[in-house]
Amino acid sequence: MAVKSGNREAHFPAIEKKYGEKITHWISLLKDFEGTKYPEQVAFLRENYGFSQAHANALVMHVRGSTSSKRFDQPKDFFEKLDPEAAKTAKQIFKAIQTKYPKLELVIAWNQPMLRLDKDYVFGLSVAKKHITLAPWSTEVLEKFTPKLKDYPVNKKTFIVPIGWKVDAPLLQAMVRARLAELK
Repeated sequence: MAVKSGNREAHFPAIEKKYGEKITHWISLLKDFEGTKYPEQVAFLRENYGFSQAHANALVMHVRGSTSSKRFDQPKDFFEKLDPEAAKTAKQIFKAIQTKYPKLELVIAWNQPMLRLDKDYVFGLSVAKKHITLAPWSTEVLEKFTPKLKDYPVNKKTFIVPIGWKVDAPLLQAMVRARLAELK
């Protein structure tokens, strides 16, 4: 069962039940790998003990001192951590969409800001040092708009714009309209 709180310790009862040892056992095993990198520690648990990625991640990150996978409680917290130019562009992207679609709720999911209608995700973004990755939450929508995205790198589920992008509100609104049509 997925852990919604972000609390890594919430995984511990399932880990104990599934892998047959107390958490103290697994923590002491990982203490022997203290100088190794995260991927090596996760691989150790997965390859030697059959851990799932989620359980291995929760345990390794707990041992490394991270008690929660949740970094932001609300979008405001996300924007405050960004470079001012990136924050300005990201806010403009959401404003361009929400001006046309005010019923979309701006939430944090997977530590990123996302627009949601009820329980369905409609549009999201992720900010890197030099670019913003935009996600229309639909490969079909992305494929439909690929000709209009010829000036941007397009991946399987996302496209990339520069940090100082002049927001193309009509493009974003059309993509969201197409995504909402899929959800009906």
